[in-house]
Amino acid sequence: MAALSNKTAIITGASSGIGLEAARLFAREGARVVLVARRAAELDRLVSEIVADGGQAAALAGDLTAEECARAAVELALDRFGGLDIAFNNAGSLGALGSLDQVSLESWRATLDSNLSSAFLCAKHQLPALLRGGGGSMIFTSSFVGHAIGFPGMAAYAASKAGLVGLARTLAAEYGARGLRVNALLPGGTDTEMGRAAAATQQQREMVASLHALKRMAAPEEIARAALFLASDASSFVTGTTLFVDGGVSIGKL
Repeated sequence: MAALSNKTAIITGASSGIGLEAARLFAREGARVVLVARRAAELDRLVSEIVADGGQAAALAGDLTAEECARAAVELALDRFGGLDIAFNNAGSLGALGSLDQVSLESWRATLDSNLSSAFLCAKHQLPALLRGGGGSMIFTSSFVGHAIGFPGMAAYAASKAGLVGLARTLAAEYGARGLRVNALLPGGTDTEMGRAAAATQQQREMVASLHALKRMAAPEEIARAALFLASDASSFVTGTTLFVDGGVSIGKL
């Protein structure tokens, strides 16, 4: 039997990168997927691809920093598929870069809203639906940045991603007795749009790759497979963890 048969999953940030590959993988593993991101055209193409492959998918284009979008995603899962079993809160952005004294308060807040407050809003509305179904799995995409390693010029990103670890651990403690597992996924450098924005030149990408014990960056589908583990019953006794999928970057030194 497929790993996610008869499960419904919300995946945010699904229009590209890790979220897109997770959507494809979860659908192949039997999940009914609700895909959320800002870019409607990309979501529609992905839904068409999944349906053509025999899967079930629905899309919602919107900004998850707005509470109405987080609420609407859960309503779509309930209305279209009758419940919610998995929430992969993966949406985020690189946000404000530069030395802290050059980061405006507006940019700081925008980065935290994109990466941390949006995850709070998603979790707030996902929790009742997950608990009605007996619990399930909630996953947040955090980062090794701000948790295992500090990178100059990334204070806002690091703070927001580190906040997701605290959020995951707290929710795991609060709701474990009701069957909900909550974990943080910590990718290393990954070949996505965001990863290429953070390392814009070939020289920068080679430097980032060299930080990893495996001496390369991840393909987004490699991170998606780790998310599948946390979403599935294969991780049935795993909660409150920080799962590094970082190619060994956290064991090295800058």
